[in-house]
Amino acid sequence: MTVGPTAQPASGATGDSTSVASGVGLATRAYGFFRYNMKITIGLFLVLIVVAFGYLGPFFVDLEKAEVGSVLPPGQAPSAENWLGTDAQGRDMLAWLIDATPDSLRVGVMAGALGVMIGASVGFIAGYYGGWIDTFLRTITDIAMAIPGLLVLIVLASLRQEGMTLELMAFLIALFSWMGAARVIRAQVLSMRERQYVEIARMSGEKGIYIVFFELMPNLMPFLLAAFVGSLIGAILAAVGLEFLGLGATNISTLGNILYWQNFYNAVIRGMWWWWGSPIVIFIILFAGLFIASIGLDEWANPRLKERS
Repeated sequence: MTVGPTAQPASGATGDSTSVASGVGLATRAYGFFRYNMKITIGLFLVLIVVAFGYLGPFFVDLEKAEVGSVLPPGQAPSAENWLGTDAQGRDMLAWLIDATPDSLRVGVMAGALGVMIGASVGFIAGYYGGWIDTFLRTITDIAMAIPGLLVLIVLASLRQEGMTLELMAFLIALFSWMGAARVIRAQVLSMRERQYVEIARMSGEKGIYIVFFELMPNLMPFLLAAFVGSLIGAILAAVGLEFLGLGATNISTLGNILYWQNFYNAVIRGMWWWWGSPIVIFIILFAGLFIASIGLDEWANPRLKERS
């Protein structure tokens, strides 16, 4: 009895099924992670609301209404025509908020990311190498923490007010926001550098920079993310403080500049609650999301915190 050749599956079909299976597995793991870490999920959801408001809003609202000299009547309360009213110069508040939100997020992300990069670099070097390097960097960190950062920022911003840009403001904020990340990362590296897998990598002849980036950093990623969120909160608050004082990039629409102009035109005294209330609502949603996410990241990095809570 002759049996015909067995049909073999095409290699392309096998590759496609493997890709689909890996994609499903990744989605399942992501779903399980966010379901288990509900605080991170809730926090990211609140932050995404603000991000979507700023980046998707221009598809639904004409941002030309946020320009000075628009044809809208000034000082109008919220209505069906202008959902969030207008300011003292006739700018539509909804359009102005949508135009300002992305730049406020951008300066916070730039300052937060740069601050964490500086702090993490200092923490990894000090914690891993130890000795006089650790002593020197720890002393620099302690001195920097003793400096009143906001006061120095105000002085520096006042000196460069005319040429202030978002990038320059983010850089100045980052110079005074890296110390917390440096101390956290240093403490973790001190406890990890004597572990067995680090000793094996060192005995194998791996260089210190390789061990830091490929052995220590992946294990400290939860701490780095938590440090970034904390730095992001501080950076946005610092930027809003400078802008409210009129020391930010006044030629760029940001949420802090909106608060500056409402203070300039005495919106509170004039009863124009929608002018100062609208950006505050955005800040509440944003900071609530970041704060809840930071708590979730801390619990992810240190499971004992979740067990206590």
